[in-house]
Amino acid sequence: MPYKTIIPYLPESTLQAVSPLLKSDPAIEEIRLRTGQRIELSGPKPYVLSTCFSEQDRAAFVHKITKHSVYRLEEQLKRGYLTIEGGHRIGLAGQAVLKDGTVSSMTNLSFFNIRIAKQKKGAALPLLASLCEDGWKSTLLIGPPRSGKTTLLRDIARIAGTGEDKRNIKPVKTCIVDERSEIAGCLYGVPQLDVGMKTDVLDACPKSEGMMMMIRSMSPEVLIVDEIGRPEDAQALSEALHAGIAVIATVHARSLEEALRRPVIRHIKESGLFDTYIEVNREHGFTILKKERQAAG
Repeated sequence: MPYKTIIPYLPESTLQAVSPLLKSDPAIEEIRLRTGQRIELSGPKPYVLSTCFSEQDRAAFVHKITKHSVYRLEEQLKRGYLTIEGGHRIGLAGQAVLKDGTVSSMTNLSFFNIRIAKQKKGAALPLLASLCEDGWKSTLLIGPPRSGKTTLLRDIARIAGTGEDKRNIKPVKTCIVDERSEIAGCLYGVPQLDVGMKTDVLDACPKSEGMMMMIRSMSPEVLIVDEIGRPEDAQALSEALHAGIAVIATVHARSLEEALRRPVIRHIKESGLFDTYIEVNREHGFTILKKERQAAG
């Protein structure tokens, strides 16, 4: 039951409403709670319940997820999410608190999205021939939201950090830069999900800065990051490549063609920073688009 650690946080009326569906449909991915609105569960099959998430439920839920102290969680509120036991992430929305024109915290929390963390061990096995033939290859996974990219990254980290005896894959030093605490699902710096025996995690750190920190301090052989796309990401990727590190990353797009409309991704491809490009589609699986080594620019 991947959702069992969520149960203590739910108000009683909410728990009674969602429990039967969570037990009967293991494919549910999100529980959306909007104050004054009907509860919604989403996954391959969506559900809109008759039960409303009341103001009383909202207050009880906020007290539980913040452990009765909103102020001690200001940094998490600034990022717009909390991570709880089990690696589940609770997205937050309400009233932003601004300081010098930037978001410094959040108040009047009224909208919540509980993303159920699920470990799908073996999800990346069909890709191993492309990912680590004669050593791990720098790879960019391309897919829209909820296509399974993060699930694949998590399993790639697990395999890289633990090895796969049946395929004669030895464990290597693996590092994850987990800017939004999604890959490893860290709670107080400790991964709640299995990301590998020889895997180190830098949680809640901007990707570009985190990649450079890991390169300098943890000597990874495989470096894993989620959702690249900023110019500084390209610079960090280039540093990793020249250090002989295999980088496995993701980008939000429905196809490589769509991703290349973004100047940073186009520059990354033209620079030859990745060996392999793989499109990830929830319905149709994987499409390997490129598998060749280019000279890095």
